[in-house]
Amino acid sequence: MAALYDFDTAIDRRGTWCIQWDGVADRFGVDGLLPFTISDMDFATAPEVLAALRDRLDHGVFGYTTWQQDDFRSAVAHWYATRYGTEIDTGQLVYGPSVLNQLSQLLQMWTGEGDGVVVHTPTYDGFRKAITGLGRELRGVPVGDEEALVRELARPDAKVLVLCSPHNPTGRVWTADELTRMAELAERYGVAVVSDEIHADFVHEGYVHVPWTRVAGEAGGGGGRWALISSGSKAFNFPALTGSYGLIGDPADRAEFLRRMETAEGLASPAVLSLTAHIAAYREGGPWLDAVRAYVAGNLGHVAERLSAGLPELGWEPPQAGYLAWIDLRAAGVDDAELQRVLVERERVAIMGGAVYGAPGFVRLNVGCPRVKVERGVEALIRAVRAVRSVR
Repeated sequence: MAALYDFDTAIDRRGTWCIQWDGVADRFGVDGLLPFTISDMDFATAPEVLAALRDRLDHGVFGYTTWQQDDFRSAVAHWYATRYGTEIDTGQLVYGPSVLNQLSQLLQMWTGEGDGVVVHTPTYDGFRKAITGLGRELRGVPVGDEEALVRELARPDAKVLVLCSPHNPTGRVWTADELTRMAELAERYGVAVVSDEIHADFVHEGYVHVPWTRVAGEAGGGGGRWALISSGSKAFNFPALTGSYGLIGDPADRAEFLRRMETAEGLASPAVLSLTAHIAAYREGGPWLDAVRAYVAGNLGHVAERLSAGLPELGWEPPQAGYLAWIDLRAAGVDDAELQRVLVERERVAIMGGAVYGAPGFVRLNVGCPRVKVERGVEALIRAVRAVRSVR
């Protein structure tokens, strides 16, 4: 019996204005590289989403739109109930063009210039840009270092903990106990929490994502000052449609957020195709997501197998979530700049260096793509590491 979904057939994305393929020279200085970079996938979105979009396009009228309607709200509630066994209060929902835009609004609400914003390191570069771009002080704590987390949260001017759950770029899935502990610490020190959960739908077999709403309800999570921000765009691969949603615990904060979006930001009307895509994905897209996640898990398994054979000193294991292989190359002892030079000039591939996330000695390899592309990427990485190491 043929597979229901085809993830092996490559789709040519060149000339479609996509950042990963058409914008590679902006970051790497050279066109024509095989990219494993920005975190979107080379797969078409779910057929159910495409069908819903086509139906909406056939309607032909694209006037001003509201997200505050039951079709959207109930679809989000259905997703959390069926995927995470979590009942959400749809009255807490808000909407924004992206999770980073929501983060920016929340930081402006809950912090002032110079205030401390705590993040786990390595840190997604979008967080770094949003925090420092607003004149706030980014304060990093290593993933898993609770002593450092306590120290930073206890500082009088620490105002917000920005949590990436699951964590990007490491792919770490926080346990319920870890999240509860973070909520308790936030409550103790009066620190607000913004939990970015856009990678939650890509948690792999054997791990469980716990939405922040569950621990915030139990531990307070900053005296009620918390927000969960997310989008279906990551898992279902439609970020170009824009659109994200959030849950904000405190009614006054929620009202202020909506006021900012609708008046100060002029974003009262969302993109109708984003709403359409979200509703279809959350109502009908589960089987496709399960299939693409299994395919990606196979890609990650292939990377682990090849690295074990080609660079066994790394001891690399697949991440707990996502399609981003976060690879620690420090045991190989290679120079980052020289490695990038060889990857670009000799191997003709674009792979994100760890320094982008504040972690020299690592690379981030995007495997949300057909297996044949993954094979080319991991073999290029192995050859480049060996080449750089051989001339030390």
